[in-house]
Amino acid sequence: MTTFEALGLDARLVRATDELGYVNPTTIQEQAIPVLMSGTKDFIGLAQTGTGKTAAFGLPLLQVVSATANYPQALVVCPTRELCLQIVKEIESFKKYLPGIAVVAVYGGASIGLQIRDIKRGVQIVVATPGRLIDLIERKAIPLDKIQYVVLDEADEMLNMGFQEDIEFILKNTPARESTWLFSATMPPEIRKVSKKYMKEPMEVTVGKVNTANASIDHQYYVSTAQHRYETLKRIIDFNPGIYGIIFTRTKADAQEICDRLTREGYDIDALHGDLSQQQRDKVMGQFRDKSLQLLIATDVAARGIDVVGITHVINYELPDDVEIYTHRSGRTGRAGNQGICVSIVHAKEMYKFKQIERINNSRFHKLDIPSGKDVCRKQFFHFMDKLLSADISHGDYETYVPMLSEKFAEVTKEEVLQRVAALEFDRFLKYYENAEDLNLRERERSKTGSLPALGGKMRSERAEGGRGDSRKEFSRSSSGGYKRLFVNLGTRDGFFKASFLQFILDMSDLKKEVLGKIDMKDMNSWIEIDKSSAQQMIRSLDGKKYKGRSIRMNDADSGAPPKARTKSYQ
Repeated sequence: MTTFEALGLDARLVRATDELGYVNPTTIQEQAIPVLMSGTKDFIGLAQTGTGKTAAFGLPLLQVVSATANYPQALVVCPTRELCLQIVKEIESFKKYLPGIAVVAVYGGASIGLQIRDIKRGVQIVVATPGRLIDLIERKAIPLDKIQYVVLDEADEMLNMGFQEDIEFILKNTPARESTWLFSATMPPEIRKVSKKYMKEPMEVTVGKVNTANASIDHQYYVSTAQHRYETLKRIIDFNPGIYGIIFTRTKADAQEICDRLTREGYDIDALHGDLSQQQRDKVMGQFRDKSLQLLIATDVAARGIDVVGITHVINYELPDDVEIYTHRSGRTGRAGNQGICVSIVHAKEMYKFKQIERINNSRFHKLDIPSGKDVCRKQFFHFMDKLLSADISHGDYETYVPMLSEKFAEVTKEEVLQRVAALEFDRFLKYYENAEDLNLRERERSKTGSLPALGGKMRSERAEGGRGDSRKEFSRSSSGGYKRLFVNLGTRDGFFKASFLQFILDMSDLKKEVLGKIDMKDMNSWIEIDKSSAQQMIRSLDGKKYKGRSIRMNDADSGAPPKARTKSYQ
């Protein structure tokens, strides 16, 4: 097998990788490092998260920058604070035997004055989030005319978050740039456009197929009705004792609501969403990293850039709209060669979308039955027994207490002792699941209708009427024309994909996806169907607010000036 030494790296870098336990490079590292060490070739690396991309660009950067030139020579731009800090941490570990090379992290939520001071002290590599980097550029705290290397890490994430203008500004204003290195898990058209505009004949390396799921991840799904989605989530958690995972929701309201319910029921969980301050976010992430929290529930926006070792499960409480988002969600587990599980709770009406995700990911997804109450209790019981048998009793003075224990339990049989231990541990589970209903859609519908659900009963009515929990309510709303059509002067030109746009309007309005109908996105504006009762709340929440310095205008699309005339105010 290839070694880092065989790739031509400096002996001091090889020594550092050896000490870190990096013996053989990953596929992306093996293909990228020899090209990037020249420092003159533009490069596109398409690979899933967790495949070693940071070392793929971090090691060559350390080789090509000059320790004697005491100014920023390389920019690494990434989407989030967490990823920024992670990259700096890894590069710091690689440069252990390279004196004179400094790396600085630049991100929002920290003192910009201290970051400017660190840059002025002398630094060769700056790792930055786009927003804070633009702030530094405007303050003339970082000279772009001397930047030789620009690395765009998680490029698809940055474009999905609306940073396209910032990225293009950076690339336009680095005249001394010798090469641009772009790394991404997926390759949407927007990235392809940026690469064609700002990169010269880049070498492109794809590890696996674009959008293909990580082979180390087992993709599973459960089919549930909308009203049983939360109970299905609980069953999944309880059926996997020892789970250490992230649950994804569409909106911050959903994340907080589910977090509150699970916390009240005794689960070690906290939420990560846009309403948290940076201090609160750091506290939650610290607790999750040291495993004080067993579960983290997050929106896609809040979870971007999270890299935590040992995540066993990713749970999609709801499916995302875009395949790219599914790829990034699932990529939080199964990292660095470890095995992981990605679980999706799928409504019957979403099966077409799920099959599309399965096809594009080119991976087989396994359908599982929702565990019964007895299944959950049995799994928890055997997990507890395994813990009991593997308990370490070698280091304590337990022998001192054995005579007292023997005397105390003299008239109690071993079987009774085991029963009492089990009762103490499982009383809550046994009571909760004693009369638990079967949540599997097929079985429940058969018992109600005497036929398969596709032929009659509630399943058919949900499919015909939009598939939400209360089908009669949905039928009434749609048949009576219960939607209002809204116009908003935001579109794909603002850097939105459909999923990110949906996330944005729901987060701004604190509404749930269920109130929305069809969304029609154009280049410079969009039309949104929304339940009449929620229309004014959405208008109040968005109309007059600012997005990237521009006023948002939202109003009833069926009244006032025609939308075509209103689009002229885009500039």
